[in-house]
Amino acid sequence: MDYRPRIIESRLEELFRYYPVLAVLGARQVGKSTLVENLFQDRVETVVFDPVVDIGNARQDPDFFLQNLDKTAFLDEIQYAPELLPAIKRVVDRKKKNGLYILSGSQNLSVLKNIAESLAGRVAITTLWPMSRRELTAETSSGFIENWLQEGDIELQDWRRKGSYAVYPRIWRGGYPGIMDFPDHLVPGYWSSYLQTYIERDVRTIANIGSLQTFGRFIGLLAALSAQEINHNQLGRELGIDRKTALAWTEIAQSTYQWLSIPAFSRNPIKKIAGKQKGFFTDTGFICFLQKIAAPEVIANHPLQGQLFETFVFMEIVKNMQKLPLLPNLYHFRAYSGAEVDLVLELNGKLYPIEIKAKSNPNRKDIRGFAAFRECFPKENIHDGLLVCAIEQPRRLSDNVVAIPWWLL
Repeated sequence: MDYRPRIIESRLEELFRYYPVLAVLGARQVGKSTLVENLFQDRVETVVFDPVVDIGNARQDPDFFLQNLDKTAFLDEIQYAPELLPAIKRVVDRKKKNGLYILSGSQNLSVLKNIAESLAGRVAITTLWPMSRRELTAETSSGFIENWLQEGDIELQDWRRKGSYAVYPRIWRGGYPGIMDFPDHLVPGYWSSYLQTYIERDVRTIANIGSLQTFGRFIGLLAALSAQEINHNQLGRELGIDRKTALAWTEIAQSTYQWLSIPAFSRNPIKKIAGKQKGFFTDTGFICFLQKIAAPEVIANHPLQGQLFETFVFMEIVKNMQKLPLLPNLYHFRAYSGAEVDLVLELNGKLYPIEIKAKSNPNRKDIRGFAAFRECFPKENIHDGLLVCAIEQPRRLSDNVVAIPWWLL
């Protein structure tokens, strides 16, 4: 497979010039190693750690291991050699220079905690998500979201283009680099192997779970709840586990970058606002496998069609915002009356509400949540609402709501 450039390449290059240590974290097989090795090439010496074998006696004698590295080191799967982190700190403090080490890992729970404690102020931490549509199609121009957040008012005619894209194949395949060139019939086999490796290596390493089979069922159930508010009591009852266990397992999914939760927006505990977190599976291809969706065209009539589209669009927004110098806060909004806004971005004291609909002909009924949001927070600085859907060309639905095609993101 030919290498496809990633959105955060220029950011990684810059951070490595200003920090002694660069950490690239993300889910298993999202392309962390490939990214670093292509970006830094012969500038780094790569060492891949293993949960069983102590590579180079790094765990037993970390200081001696670091002494024997000839040049800048790329330490891959660092979660399997956490003993190295204090030794790296000692080297950094002694040499007092930037661009010394690159770390990568797929377990946020263990890696991030150890890195934060051992290398505070010495490390730049970045997250690599599955590939976005722009990365997959090698589009180098900025997308609508980046411009919308940075410029505010946008001339819609500047974003008109001919043609459109079929969304179901993109949803079904997802964004993992390893299967981009696979024929469709080989994709389920990839995910089957991925699930087994994920549970037996990542999950077993960071958590003492009695039944890995039950955890596998939990991941499948969690995938079906993507783009929804999560009730951990109900989630636990479905699997015969208690709420505390369901919450802990959700945190494991999040710490291994399979799940992303966003809080409800609220400045004050207003009774009109529902306060549960909303969660998203980070790759729709993985969801389709877990829900036994065998082909892209099945999505059109599947009960999860709307959730899959919302999850896909949400993650496209998250991925494309990585180019911004400062990432916005992410929220959702839902009133007890049922009015909701799928995503609210907060940046520079302004709120940017976004609604996501799996339809090609939106109308005013689809944007009622924006009015409810403004009514609940009349003192907030709220930007025009954005409706992301399958419309052919961008257009205004009202004075303060713009609809755009998903492929402009």
